[in-house]
Amino acid sequence: MTTTAEPTTAAEVGRSRVRKEDARLITGRSRYTDAITPQGTLHIAVVRSTFAHARINGIDTSAAKQAPGVLGVYTAADLGVEGVGLPCAWPITPDQKAPQRPLLASTAVHFAGEGVAVVVARTAAEAKDATELVDVDYEPLDPVLDMEAAVADGATLVHPDLGTNESATWVFDSAEAGTGSSVADAIAAAEADPDSVVVRRRFRQQRLIPAFMEPRSVVVDPTGEQITFYASTQVPHILRTMTTVTLGVPESKLRVIAPDVGGGFGGKIGVVPEEMLCVALAQKLGKPVKWTETRSESLLAAHHGRDQIQDITITAKKDGTVTGLDVKLLADMGAYLGLVGPGVPILGAFMFNAIYKFPAYKFACTNVFTTKTLTDAYRGAGRPEATFAIERIMDELAVELGRDPMELREQNWIKHEEFPFTTVCGLTYDSGNYEQATQQAMDLFDYAGLRREQEERRRSGDPVQLGIGISTFTEMCGLAPSRVLGSLSYGAGGWEAASIRMLATGKVEVITGASAHGQGHETAFSQIVADQLGVPFEDVEILHGDTQVSPKGLDTYGSRSLVVGGIAIVNAAQKVVEKAKRVAAHLLEADESDIEFSGGTFSVRGTETGKTIQEIAFATFMAHDLPDGMEPSLDADSVFDPENFSFPHGTHLAAMEIDTETGRVHLRKYVCVDDIGNVVNPLIAEGQVHGGLAQGIAQALFEEANYDEQGTLVNGTFVDYTLPSSADLPSFETRVVSTPATTNPLGVKGVGEAGTIASTPAIVNGVLDALRHLGVTEVEMPCTSQRVWRAIQDAKGRATQETPVDTHSPGAGLGSIDPNNPQGEVQ
Repeated sequence: MTTTAEPTTAAEVGRSRVRKEDARLITGRSRYTDAITPQGTLHIAVVRSTFAHARINGIDTSAAKQAPGVLGVYTAADLGVEGVGLPCAWPITPDQKAPQRPLLASTAVHFAGEGVAVVVARTAAEAKDATELVDVDYEPLDPVLDMEAAVADGATLVHPDLGTNESATWVFDSAEAGTGSSVADAIAAAEADPDSVVVRRRFRQQRLIPAFMEPRSVVVDPTGEQITFYASTQVPHILRTMTTVTLGVPESKLRVIAPDVGGGFGGKIGVVPEEMLCVALAQKLGKPVKWTETRSESLLAAHHGRDQIQDITITAKKDGTVTGLDVKLLADMGAYLGLVGPGVPILGAFMFNAIYKFPAYKFACTNVFTTKTLTDAYRGAGRPEATFAIERIMDELAVELGRDPMELREQNWIKHEEFPFTTVCGLTYDSGNYEQATQQAMDLFDYAGLRREQEERRRSGDPVQLGIGISTFTEMCGLAPSRVLGSLSYGAGGWEAASIRMLATGKVEVITGASAHGQGHETAFSQIVADQLGVPFEDVEILHGDTQVSPKGLDTYGSRSLVVGGIAIVNAAQKVVEKAKRVAAHLLEADESDIEFSGGTFSVRGTETGKTIQEIAFATFMAHDLPDGMEPSLDADSVFDPENFSFPHGTHLAAMEIDTETGRVHLRKYVCVDDIGNVVNPLIAEGQVHGGLAQGIAQALFEEANYDEQGTLVNGTFVDYTLPSSADLPSFETRVVSTPATTNPLGVKGVGEAGTIASTPAIVNGVLDALRHLGVTEVEMPCTSQRVWRAIQDAKGRATQETPVDTHSPGAGLGSIDPNNPQGEVQ
């Protein structure tokens, strides 16, 4: 754990302040959606399909209607929402196939857990009990579960009216884009050149389930002049707009409030049928309507993440210089398209080249329909998938060439003196220093010492082998700018809005469109404003998550809160200062050009005469003596739309111990050094890294959504869906270095997704590094002890069938191995 010292200056930015919101959150004074129950609230429960794919021949609701406490049972026809569907905001191609996602299925179901009817009752328990009495006549159809089978000739169609299970294919070719040369030519040249190599691998990104702390919950109160819509959501502004698009409710009649939200990780970025059902029922019944999902419903029917098949081809000279990268993906959309789901692989498209100088690159992704829960954004959204593939293939290339994997990376990465650097994808990385971050990480990790220990364990035949995993990554943060998103056909902009109100007593209210769900916005944004205006940290109040208080915003996802929302706040604060400077000059009887502002005080240059910003705020409020023509207000608004993404980077190293007799996998040591630009609050940044690491490591070692051959989720509870606890993880050793971003005045880059993006390949590379000398070339994620043990046994079986064993062959390991040594010990 990093020890952070308080800065010696009075500046707030850079200070490790304990989060001001924590006092409320950890003492029970928080207000989550499920704690909100207006007088007269009715509760709903959804009747969910038990089949992954089936026709609906009829729905009998008569028994359920007679159940205690039940006030109504509604199908899509009863509620009048047949033909009403949720929109997809990201049509990645003009010909994208986008089936309507109904609020309630009426003719067929397309995944296990899809809603077919809704029960309204006086209590949540009565509504839930009555769902068991709804009799649905299903005619089972063949499930579609395998992506490759889904796009094969003769496959069962998830949506027969579409005529295909392919939603869209999106291609980026550096030769066609003019940003690089032809990958096809690079592969052909490498195959014909004895001094070049071609490495092809297939990687599997398993399906994950966002496991936020607070399940999704909705309360819709229609009894006022507006419909008040409480939701456990990351996107209150987007939810308001999408409700209007879906149900036709005027935006002016909708007030969406996201109170305290217990985590999201992308899992609360969507607009879901249950939210729209609550609105429709509240309008129909004229009473507040509430829905809170159970944890099992969350795992079953809330959207999932990842789920890709990645076919990667890399070409290089035998001296290690990379010459081309070809990426072919199949991405499982599930049964429908999520709000931004189709675009998730596209976000990754620009990151497969990572920190490396590829002269040629091609990316092609086909989005595929299956009869599973839909997929959408999950922490990192496309970037973890890309980072996993490139960092795995770089290790595979190192094996092929017999090179140290870190040396190979350094040979090919962008050097610090080359920034700004335009990549083969056409993105311009503005700043970075991979050498600095990597050297610090290697020193902290004791890379050389652990390599020596690894050799000794192999030499001695120790049953517990040591592997060293590497991930040197970058990512694009701050989901913006709007022009770039528009060029990718994204259905919204990337700007963010902020307002600052200077109150009469000198206190400050900050309104932001960035809606927090656990990131520490109230603390970090207060620190920024305290420095910008020279007011005490305690005097700043952050208001967010309510579309009536904060009417403009594009919400929180994609590590955009600080690098987009935070800069909007800075710009608003600068406008406040400029307004206040005019009043100060008038009151101090000086020319405005002679007024200096520092530490919250306006003074006349060369004198000690001055007034604090609080005094100026009160004088403006009184309005007794203002400059002619000036309105009595210092308040200011700002909308910030960045011109570029930000690009954090870092080096993550993992020491993995594998018991070759039992398959036990143990993460012994984890070190990461991240460059996230200037840091507003080191304590919050470290917490973000720790949380991200836990999620990325969980993908590598623990988590996977499993379906049986009928399309039923078989691990839909926390008894079966494995999340790591603190006992499963070591104390992380984290550090931060800083090459400030040049694209914003704070020099910040973003940190919310870095740990998740970087850690998964570091762990898997470490597992394989421990086992390669035994002949193990792949372990599919999650790398459970069972899978590792089976991989070892399979390798032993192959070894007994192959005579002689050429342990010098590509993929045999990173060490120098004696072919006469049957144990494959490193010499």
